Amino acid sequence: MFNFWYFFWLLILSGITVGLYFLLRNKSTRTQKIVLFSILAVGLLLHFLKAYIPPYSVDEARHLRDSWFVNICGANIALFPFLFFSKNKYVKDYMFFIGVISGLIALFYPQEPLAKVDQAAEMLDIVRFYIHHWLLLAVPLLMVLFKQHKLSYKRIWFAPTGLLLVMLFIMLNQIFQSELGFIPLRSDDFFSINYKNNSYIWGPGENDAIGNFLAMLTPDFFKTIPVGEYAGQEKYWPWFWLIVPAYVWVTLFSFVIVMIFDYKTFASDVKFLFNKIRSFFSKNKVTKVE
Repeated sequence: MFNFWYFFWLLILSGITVGLYFLLRNKSTRTQKIVLFSILAVGLLLHFLKAYIPPYSVDEARHLRDSWFVNICGANIALFPFLFFSKNKYVKDYMFFIGVISGLIALFYPQEPLAKVDQAAEMLDIVRFYIHHWLLLAVPLLMVLFKQHKLSYKRIWFAPTGLLLVMLFIMLNQIFQSELGFIPLRSDDFFSINYKNNSYIWGPGENDAIGNFLAMLTPDFFKTIPVGEYAGQEKYWPWFWLIVPAYVWVTLFSFVIVMIFDYKTFASDVKFLFNKIRSFFSKNKVTKVE
């Protein structure tokens, strides 16, 4: 994993991000937005163009399946160009936190490139992978650095909420694919948690370190069939099993990240709360003495 190409991509993409920052920091807001939106638009176009390169172009089943938005990063590739123009602070927060978190995870633990059997034949898809996951991280980050959006630690709760809503969209997306015949109708393979990158909606995969880590916080109730012929058997409830892990870990990671940008507000609010508590106990102490 930690070979020349692993560090090559990290250094190249980091350099491009830094370069864009210095190139655009003194430009007008309009110019900055045009460039950032253009990157997102190219990413969306690239999502559909991947159908013409291996492994998608040589596998009809995968071509039909993966042309849809079947995982978190794929869904965000579709959503971000539209969310970018939203004036809603919560929507922009979702872009930033989920974009940065998912982008960092994908770039530092690039599962798809690592899984490529024929690296040379699928080099274009490896490049596509890095471009897609880089832009999910870089565009929201530059958006905040250019002060086009101001983060607040008080809104971090919407990051897991927005993520779970997007996961519902992905879940319906995958079901429609099956029902409409884009993948085998109600096939066992489709509902297998090891069939594809399904963003863990159907449960963690076998020997999946990340999935099993998430599952540690899932209540046992969401891991078993509650009623019927197979009651008591292990079976993760689709989507529901992710609710607790999403709110715990996404909120925690979002808080750590937002402290880089909003630590002064947080420190001020903590100080104000501390003074209020101290004032409250001081008044009670005086009252008891009297």
